[in-house]
Amino acid sequence: MYLLYLDDSGSSNNTADRHIILAGVALFERQPHWLCERLDQIAHRIWPDNPSGIEFRGGDILSGRKHWRGVGKDDRLRAYKEALQILASSKQVHLFGAAVHRAAVSPDDPMERAFEQVCNRFDKFLGRLHRRDNTQRGLIILDKSTYETSLQGLARNFRTVGHRWGKLYNLAEVPLFVDSRATRMVQYADMVAYAVRRYFENGDAVLFDIIAPRFDSEGGVVHGLTHLKPSIQPCHCFCCKQKR
Repeated sequence: MYLLYLDDSGSSNNTADRHIILAGVALFERQPHWLCERLDQIAHRIWPDNPSGIEFRGGDILSGRKHWRGVGKDDRLRAYKEALQILASSKQVHLFGAAVHRAAVSPDDPMERAFEQVCNRFDKFLGRLHRRDNTQRGLIILDKSTYETSLQGLARNFRTVGHRWGKLYNLAEVPLFVDSRATRMVQYADMVAYAVRRYFENGDAVLFDIIAPRFDSEGGVVHGLTHLKPSIQPCHCFCCKQKR
């Protein structure tokens, strides 16, 4: 089974956020243990007295909030980059994400459109594995949020009624929602989502460039990340430039 850990960045209720991001990390079921150990090692260096108590959240790390308040800016950025490099250096990791510009999908809920995109792309990835005689089911795991009920309902409909591109065939169950404090993997997903957010909202590619090669791709074509934007708006981002 492949597990896809997702988190969001940006708020549907905050009009200052042009984009809503949903992104995260997919990997085979036996891999999370090793990735979590690597993040624990960074946590032990940052806060040796209580490493399990420190949570890796992209926004908190860069702005020095919560447990990161007493950590110097350079050390915080170093820790963030090291965490992303763990993902970047693992060939077992496949990243997925969607950046949805509000204006591109209005009046639809941008988070629901992002979820539809990510579900479809994860399902297609599992379909490719099946065609290579490596049949796997998928399970999506998200941070607890106000979207829990609506996204579970959407996923159920995708499997039975279908979405705009068809049905989902390879997901084992509706999404599970967990407390991010309980699993480092959702914290990885948060750091990926925040790096994607900074890329699309602020044009800052420092963090994004570390993980960009790990977004799911085949034959040089990136399938794992999409950017939904107004059709009249030019864009030269990582996703859009391959469409031209």
